[in-house]
Order: sequence, then structure tokens, then C-alpha cells
Amino acid sequence: MGLLKPGINEVIATTEFNAAPMGIIFREGVARMVVFSGSHTAKNIEKNGWLVANFVYDPVLYVKTAFEDLSHDAFLEETVNGRKMHRLKDTKAWSAFTATIDKKTTEAVMVTLTLEKEIIEEVSLHPVNRGFNSIIDMTVHATRYMMSRDPHLREQIDYHAGIVRKCGGKRELDALELLMRYIS
Repeated sequence: MGLLKPGINEVIATTEFNAAPMGIIFREGVARMVVFSGSHTAKNIEKNGWLVANFVYDPVLYVKTAFEDLSHDAFLEETVNGRKMHRLKDTKAWSAFTATIDKKTTEAVMVTLTLEKEIIEEVSLHPVNRGFNSIIDMTVHATRYMMSRDPHLREQIDYHAGIVRKCGGKRELDALELLMRYIS
């Protein structure tokens, strides 16, 4: 697979008019995901059997899609091998997958992804930005914090907020402000 690299690839996954930040685990040539049971993403994978990984570098979009639904006009419909799929309009690149459920529990759905199509929409350089990376970590912690209100997760969020303030640019600072509003 060209766009996915070994390890956990942070993307915004889209299913039927749904977008959510997700980690795609890519090891030994196999792409997998663990999705929360009952989420829109899990329900759509079960219903439709596909998922699109959107490669996006906007930290605000990662935060926004973690906590709210995007309007339908944020998506484009693509036909991949005769199947209609939705991707984000403003993605730099995307990979369309058949999504096969391997196992379901009350907490999670384990999914294997089979690549159907990859497209690079725009080539641009994105240097490592610790502020952006901390927004990704904060968003993961914040979604879990909203369910549990675990003080340790709040400490992690605050730690990463400090990095965003020190290392982030305007979009990272905007994403930080938005995330803090969601978890207040």
C-alpha cells in the first residue's frame, strides 16, 4: 500500500456521510482498525462494508470530526469498483477500502481493510509539527475523557495543550480552543 506506512496511521475515516478521526494499523502489509461499537463508523461499516481513509493536515478538522457531524456538502461521492463511497472534499489524498468485520465485542469492532483505490489529490510538504501531533493525541484523550471524566486523561490533555501553545501555529491554536470548548 502506497499511502499507509507501517505503524498506526492517523486519518479521518469516512463512511456514509460520516467522518471521524481514526488510526489505521498497518503491519506486515495488512491494514486493520479497531472501531468503537455503536459508533456511526461501526454501524456504517457493518451496513455498507467500505471505508475511505482521508489524509488531511487540518488540525481543526480532526477535532471537529471527533465531536460533531459534518454537513453533507463536506463530502464527495466516488464510485470505486461499482460501489458508491464518500470521501472528504478537502483531502490531500485518499484510500478506499473494503471493510470486513473480523470480530465484534460489546466495546469494539475489529475490521480488516482491503485496498480498492488510492488517489493523491494534492502533493504538498508537511513538516513535522509537534503542535499538530499534540492535537492528534489530545483528540484521542478527549474522546475518552468525555466518556469517563478520568482525571489522568485530563492531565494528558493539559500536557499536550502546553505543547500546542508552544509549538503550534494558528490552526493548531484554533483546534486547541475548539477542543477545550468541547470538553468543558
